[in-house]
Order: sequence, then structure tokens, then C-alpha cells
Amino acid sequence: MNRMFLANILLAIAWAAMSGAFSLPNLIFGFLIGMVSMFIIREQMGTLSHLQRARRVLSLFLLFLVELVKSATRVALLALKPNLDDLKPGFFAYELNTDNDGEISLLAGLITLTPGTLSVDVSDDKKYLYIHAVTIDDLDAMRADIANGFEKKIMEAFR
Repeated sequence: MNRMFLANILLAIAWAAMSGAFSLPNLIFGFLIGMVSMFIIREQMGTLSHLQRARRVLSLFLLFLVELVKSATRVALLALKPNLDDLKPGFFAYELNTDNDGEISLLAGLITLTPGTLSVDVSDDKKYLYIHAVTIDDLDAMRADIANGFEKKIMEAFR
């Protein structure tokens, strides 16, 4: 759990203790007061506010939805072609920019959930993610899409 979120929960409990009412509305009010307080002193603490982090996580989620629709459309069009000779399936290694287990797992999951790609393995040294794609037209473009898309958004959201 994020330590800032935990601190905010503790501030909400402290508010409820000081006000003498442990009702849900009062705890929520205390949580909101804690959010505002931490937002005001965020620069001294050197962390993102909950709202900034939430915005970045939402941005990652929206990117996933866009990529999901684009890749599902591409795979559907490929499946409708009468001649599947145009397919160039294959495996490739993607060089990771992160070595954080959680970020790697999330990246692998998002790639696997996107139609037409499947995360297969991670190298022992956590430097490469091995991916299978239904068709590989431009390998450099695929790697750039992952680096500038999912991986970048994951690192922005969770660091």
C-alpha cells in the first residue's frame, strides 16, 4: 500500500478521534481534510498527491482501452482475410526499461490482454520480456509502441 495513502487514512482516524465521532461521513471528511493537507505540503514531502497519481492511473487505463480497441480491430480484420499468407507471426525480445517486479508484471499482463500479443517469459536478469505477436510488420515500431505507451505510462503511474 502506498505510504501516502496510509498516512491519509491515519489522518482520517486522527480526525475522527479528535472530533469524537467515528461515523463513515466523518471519516470521509477526515480523509478529505488529510488529502487537502498533504496536497498543500506535497513539495516538502516530495511525493505526488493522490489526485495526480489517480490521474496517471486513469491515463494508463484509457491508453489500455484505446490499444484494446485498435488491436482487436486489427486482429478481426486479419481473421476476415481470405488469405492468411500475409501473417508474420513470431517471437521477439523487448528490452525493459524497468526492473521492478510489479511494473514488469503489469506490463506483461497488459500486453497479454491486448489481442494479437502474448507475454511469454521474462529473462532471469529482468532485462527482457519475451513476446509473441500474431503478425510482426515493423519490429522497431512495435518495440517503440510498448516503450512509449504501456511501459512509460506504468512507470509514470507507479513511481
